[in-house]
Amino acid sequence: MKEESNYFTKRREPLKFMLQLGIFGSILLFAMVFFIFYARNTHSPIPVPFIFDFSTAAILISSFTLIMANRSFFRESFVQYRIMMASTFFLGIAFVLMQFFGWFELFSANKMLHNNMGAAFLYILSGLHVLHILIGIAVLYVSFKASFTNKKYIDSYIYAVNPPNVLRLKLISYFWHFIGVLWFVIYLFLIFHQ
Repeated sequence: MKEESNYFTKRREPLKFMLQLGIFGSILLFAMVFFIFYARNTHSPIPVPFIFDFSTAAILISSFTLIMANRSFFRESFVQYRIMMASTFFLGIAFVLMQFFGWFELFSANKMLHNNMGAAFLYILSGLHVLHILIGIAVLYVSFKASFTNKKYIDSYIYAVNPPNVLRLKLISYFWHFIGVLWFVIYLFLIFHQ
């Protein structure tokens, strides 16, 4: 019983808890959008641009590069850490650009919102996700910039053993992987309703 009471009385990291609350709120937001789509029961197909396949690959690869960045960070392989952080950052930017190209493709093919509920849901889902990923890219940029600021090994080591920096990397990873899983769920939803 003592271990159970320690679990509930243990001090929690406030930033991690705030992030968990934010993720929970995002899950509720997207669940509500999915629910509205099914409640409307429009049966209108969702036109999914071909480039969304590549953007899905980019976000999944970026999760892998972030895992590799974490491993490099904790193994004190700072050159590889910088390369993997740069890869994650640029893959995130590539994802956003591909989303915009997909929207432009739909817009130029005149599949905008005109009497097409499926297209409206595509814009809502991918637009909300892009907002989330832009937040992730902004936070990634902070770590990306810090990794190149501390180029000397001793500076990198001091940066790596500083608890706030370790926490920042853990929270970034937690959020980025959530964004990746969220997009994969959205992508499967879009493909299923094509």
